[in-house]
Amino acid sequence: MKSDIEIAQEATLKPINDIAEGLNLQEKDWEPYGHTKAKLSDQLLANLENKPNGKVILVTSINPTPAGEGKSTVTVGLGQAFHQLGKNAVIALREPSLGPVMGLKGGAAGGGNSQVLPMEDINLHFTGDIHAITTANNALSAFIDNHIHRGNELNIDPRRIEWKRVMDMNDRELRQIVVGLGGPLRGVPREDGFNITVASEIMAVLCLATSLNDLKERLSRIVVGYTYEEEPVTVKDLKVEGALTLLLKDAMKPNLVQTIENTPAIIHGGPFANIAHGCNSIMATKTATKLGDYVVTEAGFGADLGAEKFLDIKTRAGNIDTDAVVIVATVRALKMHGGVNKNELTEENLPALEKGMKNLEKHIETIESFGLPYVIAINKFPTDTEAETNFIQTWCEERNIEVALTEVFAKGGKGGTDLAEKVMKKAEEPSEINYIYDLKDPLETKIRKIAQTVYGADDIELSSKAKKQLQFFEKQGWGNLPVCMAKTQYSLSDDPSLVGRPSDFKITIRELRPSIGAGFIVVLTGDVMTMPGLPKKPAALNMDVSEDGKVKGLF
Repeated sequence: MKSDIEIAQEATLKPINDIAEGLNLQEKDWEPYGHTKAKLSDQLLANLENKPNGKVILVTSINPTPAGEGKSTVTVGLGQAFHQLGKNAVIALREPSLGPVMGLKGGAAGGGNSQVLPMEDINLHFTGDIHAITTANNALSAFIDNHIHRGNELNIDPRRIEWKRVMDMNDRELRQIVVGLGGPLRGVPREDGFNITVASEIMAVLCLATSLNDLKERLSRIVVGYTYEEEPVTVKDLKVEGALTLLLKDAMKPNLVQTIENTPAIIHGGPFANIAHGCNSIMATKTATKLGDYVVTEAGFGADLGAEKFLDIKTRAGNIDTDAVVIVATVRALKMHGGVNKNELTEENLPALEKGMKNLEKHIETIESFGLPYVIAINKFPTDTEAETNFIQTWCEERNIEVALTEVFAKGGKGGTDLAEKVMKKAEEPSEINYIYDLKDPLETKIRKIAQTVYGADDIELSSKAKKQLQFFEKQGWGNLPVCMAKTQYSLSDDPSLVGRPSDFKITIRELRPSIGAGFIVVLTGDVMTMPGLPKKPAALNMDVSEDGKVKGLF
């Protein structure tokens, strides 16, 4: 089969105005960004307020292998499948970060015959949203350091500045640095560091904001550090929320593109799922609900990270109803959870597959605990044997679980019509979401409920630092906020080596970070890094561009 980029470059794209017209958009509702991309007006959602909402389909998955399990591919393929069935569907996705694109995992534009296009643009600089967030983040760093250099009227303690600089690339060398060296004219020396841009609180703020005014208000609440008296210092104290909003005014507008089969797709925002909340913007999802009868969206990584945060954080912030869930499973990931080495995943191994089904079983229990209807999608890979896919289908059918073999990678929308039909039926079932925790619960209780209900842990174990932070955060009045767990994506536990369905384990909470602008408390577990590193052989080694500008080696 041809590579993703070969398939993408051979596809016939419609002019973006055709896609906009197909959604009944007026000229004032969008602005072209080249021939095949557009920015939607940030006023569009408000203008469509009185339109009924389409049904929201959330795509999540089991714990993935390092290469990912095609969750974005299934999301795109399912949207195309709805169109194959004559339904008005809109896809809502995150924007890929250059770190994973150049590193190991790859992009987030789907694959095979289920991609969003132009995939080269989407996986690289796209419309510049992530660069705008990088600029706003680093402008705030400059404002903080300049304030201290110019007399420090707010009495900021340079040892307690929490705000870090960012860049949209995996660069472990920048995790911890020293700035301000070189004498009095160069600034005040202090320790600093870099996060990857998609881990910036500004990314989370942009994705949870519902208007420019809401964006400005959220930015103003960001806590950048503390005074010598240990009082929080905010963006509002620095009086720069207006300037930051100005830098983000165009990034606030959702991006409209299309799939290989010309299904409309809104791609906007992209917070990391193992660090932040891992969902595309509320603006994108809610706009899609006004433009389509069905909205197919995704949350990052497995249900333990992405789905939990989508449901506990995003749906609360955006008042979004979720009508059905798709849980993506693959033969190869289940075999890895059954103990198979990643170099042997292409070989048939039914005993390992049976053992690995416990991982799928736990994610099913998690979605059931939320009270939502769901369908299992077996994302078929070319190396899967019929015996292996039949085993998963039989396992599901014996438990009265709806399941669909999905071949959207190879066949596009036609390979997902069975899934689409089953999802439509599930979306008609009455349901009411049961959140994992109540917002009135103390922070420690919220963390424990997630660890026990979603991860299957016996309990949590708090470091001395985390214990002090919990007390301090509650005292500051932040105890009623949701919690955003930063955890490895490869395991239900905080140890990436514990695959399958671990038991008899605790989740170690080493640190908490306030994201008051975003509206949640980040809880760091294990060794999760907010600035990832590149692998030994990064994907960038295979990338190039020809003399005529044709991209090569991008998946």
